[in-house]
Amino acid sequence: MNAEAVNPASPGSVTSEHVTSTGPRRKARPRLDLRRLGRAALLGTTARDRLPDAIGHVVDAHRAHHPDADLEILRRAYVLAESSHRGQMRKSGEPYITHPLAVTLILAELGAETTTLTASLLHDTVEDTDVTLEQVGEEFGEEVRYLVDGVTKLEKVDYGAAAEPETFRKMLVATGNDVRVMSIKLADRLHNMRTLGVMRPEKQERIAKVTRDVLIPLAERLGVQALKTELEDLVFAILHPDEYTHTRELIVRNAARADDPLAEVADEARKVLREADIPAEVLIRPRHFVSVHRVSRKRGPLRGADFGRLLVLVNEDADCYGVLGELHTCMTPVVSEFKDFIAVPKFNLYQSLHTAVAGGDGQVVEVLIRTHQMHKVAEAGVVALGNPYAVPPEEQQSASDGERVDPTRPGWLSRLLDWQRAAPDPDTFWSTLREDLAQDREITVFRPDGGTLGLPEGATCVDAAYAQYGEDAHACIGARVNGRLATLSTVLKDGDTVQLLMGQDAASEPSREWLEHAHTPAARIAIQRWLAAHPAPDGATAPDTAARPPAQDPAPSPTPDAPAPGRPGAAQVLADRAGATVRLAGCCTPVPPDEVTGFPVRGGAVTVHRVGCAVVARMKGAGRAEVGVRWGEGAECRVTLVAESFVRPHLLADLTEAMALEGAEIVSATVEPPERQQVRHTYTVQLPDAAHLPALMRAMRDVAGVYDVSRAQRQAPGV
Repeated sequence: MNAEAVNPASPGSVTSEHVTSTGPRRKARPRLDLRRLGRAALLGTTARDRLPDAIGHVVDAHRAHHPDADLEILRRAYVLAESSHRGQMRKSGEPYITHPLAVTLILAELGAETTTLTASLLHDTVEDTDVTLEQVGEEFGEEVRYLVDGVTKLEKVDYGAAAEPETFRKMLVATGNDVRVMSIKLADRLHNMRTLGVMRPEKQERIAKVTRDVLIPLAERLGVQALKTELEDLVFAILHPDEYTHTRELIVRNAARADDPLAEVADEARKVLREADIPAEVLIRPRHFVSVHRVSRKRGPLRGADFGRLLVLVNEDADCYGVLGELHTCMTPVVSEFKDFIAVPKFNLYQSLHTAVAGGDGQVVEVLIRTHQMHKVAEAGVVALGNPYAVPPEEQQSASDGERVDPTRPGWLSRLLDWQRAAPDPDTFWSTLREDLAQDREITVFRPDGGTLGLPEGATCVDAAYAQYGEDAHACIGARVNGRLATLSTVLKDGDTVQLLMGQDAASEPSREWLEHAHTPAARIAIQRWLAAHPAPDGATAPDTAARPPAQDPAPSPTPDAPAPGRPGAAQVLADRAGATVRLAGCCTPVPPDEVTGFPVRGGAVTVHRVGCAVVARMKGAGRAEVGVRWGEGAECRVTLVAESFVRPHLLADLTEAMALEGAEIVSATVEPPERQQVRHTYTVQLPDAAHLPALMRAMRDVAGVYDVSRAQRQAPGV
């Protein structure tokens, strides 16, 4: 292995890992002399109709991908960048212009179109020179202005410690409208990481951690593997120097071996494909440092085939499957290693067939099969798509003014942009962003209406609810997964169909327990915002119940009258029957602070009903006299509650345990036969104080599977 491939910090390593499969490894592009480029930038003036020598490498790389590109705008951008940065030096001692030149070269090698390269040359001018965004817009157009603005940092003098997270928030919002913003930022970070050695160790570590936690996941999600792999190696070298040194020694030692099992299998594959008359290029693709380190931790001592994979490039999609069939027929396949990312591409645009074959000595060789276009996208991701906003000539008349339809904006980016608006402060945004980006796999679940939801792996029905309904998901009461009733904590799998069951109560509220099942930032932030706005009432002891505020003050109204006989502090009779025995009607089970009225019954007792009870209307209609009653202090109460729930194992035990924890004494209970996977429970409970009723009903609602709890409203027999 040549030194260029061994050193992950080399400018040429974006392309140097590709080696031909016929003969010795291809010589890497000569290392760019950034000092020479900087010197050229500072020497004299350049004729207006000539391209400066300093951007010759950029032009060559750009023309390789875009032979007909108009280079005049690049010339003007370079002249402005060079003149505005003139006199500025990097910490390495190089003229500052070498940095935008190197960033632009990275993008040019990946195939970025002219507008991106123009903005890349100018990306630091507004931040570090006297050039303004208005000047950039006037000279180079609105698109270039937007890209430059998107990558321009916010000032610490204005934002203090929040400058970095707020800069990333601004950059992500800009990326939501134009993914080329993040392409420039990734190339910018790559060049800065290549030259990080001049910084203090503590600053190197801080920058490397942000790169690991934020930039590398973004590169992965945008499919820019060429940048992602080099960034991983550079971070690896800084944060894990011992492991990096050991891995480097393994790679160097393997490169010095006389025999190469990868080359032997590559030769056999070429022979098989040649005899099958399938035009294909078979290459040996060395693993990068972090990949070798991961494989060594997974497999133990490495063999020669573990240091790389075979890459087979063909012209047409159908040829990919033809290659797969020939290799599986004529060689020994490892069927368990087969994956089809052509029929089902990854969320970051990646497409390939993955398989593995066994060599003659038993070593397993991994094989990647893809078309040339798939390979371009696999390496450069969204950068390879050129200008995603260019409208074809035949569609220009029908396109709305100013409207951008972005085919490169994937579901994960839309979700990220949605939840970032709800993040209440920079610290929450920064920590949640890192948590979100750590979820590096995405699943797709289907809705009954034919729509889809993109969710991170490990997402639950709670996450699906907030992804589909936003904060309206507070009213979610259950779900069906693949047609079967499921709890909201159910973890979803790729391809599941999810039907979310929504309650009709506008005042529906989320449960604190949902936080344990919320995997996505959007769900967690929405639930946390509701809980923060509705704190638990004083005295609430159950930490996992939802904070459900009572509709009205539950404290009983005091009265100067003496308490009636019987339960202390119960409903008290006013007027001429003061002191009479009080009974609470079983038809409506009134409790404080219900508005109540009473009717005398046999034996001199008074039965108390809720004013709205249907029996009250019947008794009034029959001419029965009412008796004024009022709640006393500290009233015990007996109340009948109805719980509606989905059928699930252990539901009854969980529900009665939750009620007991709230101090409720169950006087009687009935459970009706299940119907359509739903069941109704009716409980009459004794509470030491009516003020406990709202907390009891909250605790019952928070039991998994219970979607509603209400006061009983049964009809009573005629009096």
